Formats: sequence, C-alpha cells, structure tokens
Amino acid sequence: MVKGFSDNEVKNNSQNTQIKEKKGLAGFLKGKKFTYTLPGKKQINIFGSLVIVLNMILVLLVILYLKNQAFHDFIFNVGR
Repeated sequence: MVKGFSDNEVKNNSQNTQIKEKKGLAGFLKGKKFTYTLPGKKQINIFGSLVIVLNMILVLLVILYLKNQAFHDFIFNVGR
C-alpha cells in the first residue's frame, strides 16, 4: 500500500475556507484607515537629541558606578 491518502475520498472542510471575523483590536481597526507620514525635521531633531542626552546620562552613571565607591554601594544596596 502506498503511503499518504487512503482510498477514501478526501473531503474539503468548508469551514476552513470561510474567513473568520477578526476579534479584539484587529476587529476594531478593520474599518479604519491609517496613513503613515514621515516625521518632520523638527521631530527628528527632538528625538535625536533625546537619544543623545539619555546615552550621555547612561555613560555618566556607568563612570560614577565604576569610580565612586559611595555611588557603587548605593546602587548595590538599592538593587537588593
């Protein structure tokens, strides 16, 4: 006997071909149309500046953690 389907006919399930109604957020957004617009120059500058400032703060905190024993102990105790 050959592996695979049996001699019986394979019945297509009509339920699989029907499109299920979307639920939750996808159902809510189904009729809505959203368009994406590229950010303007001002918005790019604001987010870029924010990222640079946060990176500078992170580097400052790492340097403080490695060089200042009191700050190191503070972070170590807060982390417990």
